[in-house]
Amino acid sequence: MTRRRTPEPAGHAPGAGRQLPSSVWALPPVVVLAAVFLYPLALVVRQSLSPDSGGTSLQPYADVFASSAFREALWTTVWLAVAATAGCLVLGFVLALVIAFVPFPGGKAVARFIDVFLSFPSFLITLALLFVYGTVGMANGLWTDVTGAPSAPFQFLTTPWGVLLAEVTYFTPFVMRPLLAAFSQLDTAQLEVASSLGARPVRIVRWVILPEALPALAAGGALVLVMCLNEFGIVLFTGAKGVTTLPMLVYSKAILESDYPAACVVAVVNIAISVGLYGLYRVVSRRAGA
Repeated sequence: MTRRRTPEPAGHAPGAGRQLPSSVWALPPVVVLAAVFLYPLALVVRQSLSPDSGGTSLQPYADVFASSAFREALWTTVWLAVAATAGCLVLGFVLALVIAFVPFPGGKAVARFIDVFLSFPSFLITLALLFVYGTVGMANGLWTDVTGAPSAPFQFLTTPWGVLLAEVTYFTPFVMRPLLAAFSQLDTAQLEVASSLGARPVRIVRWVILPEALPALAAGGALVLVMCLNEFGIVLFTGAKGVTTLPMLVYSKAILESDYPAACVVAVVNIAISVGLYGLYRVVSRRAGA
């Protein structure tokens, strides 16, 4: 006699009881993350606690914190990042408003170009500015040809203002992209109602558009701030001699001076600032309901 199979309950797939727990599926990404990021980070922290004299000590931190070069680099990094973020927020908000709400030929092409711009490396934008405003750039060459003056008037790219201009130029699209996405979801009926009630464009932007764009503006600003704190290529390619940021200080300590414990100390400080800002952004955005 053949035995009859007992029918399985409805909704119970074969082998469902042998499914792996979700923690097992999360294990491979965690292992990869630990191998490519956490382990090198642990080595950096370990090296920062290992002075050249041997052993484990906080002396490298004391030496770095006591140096004027570190304090100047920290201040330069902070004010450049804050100023660049403020410039990107203002410029990005205005440009996103124009692209999203002011009809003009080629508006869609400009919006697509922003997506392409995000893939450009930072040093490429800096090189473009050097070709325009550098010592032998087009602006100085045109000035010399027109006026006949032997000296070049545009020398600001090798100053902190040149670094600030390059950072604002490069990072503004990182603010515009989330803003354009937020503007595309804005109900145009609100704008039409406000306009029919006699509200002027500035009032519409202040009371209708800006509240809807605040989460995207905060996200873009937070991203730009963290990226500016860790920017290396722009400062290096502008050739600004008097501008030393924390990433530049890591480079000079490790490559030029071969002082690896001091370089790791500066790197740990830079990482701590970036992670702290990210954590602060998450707390503030969560409390604001963004």
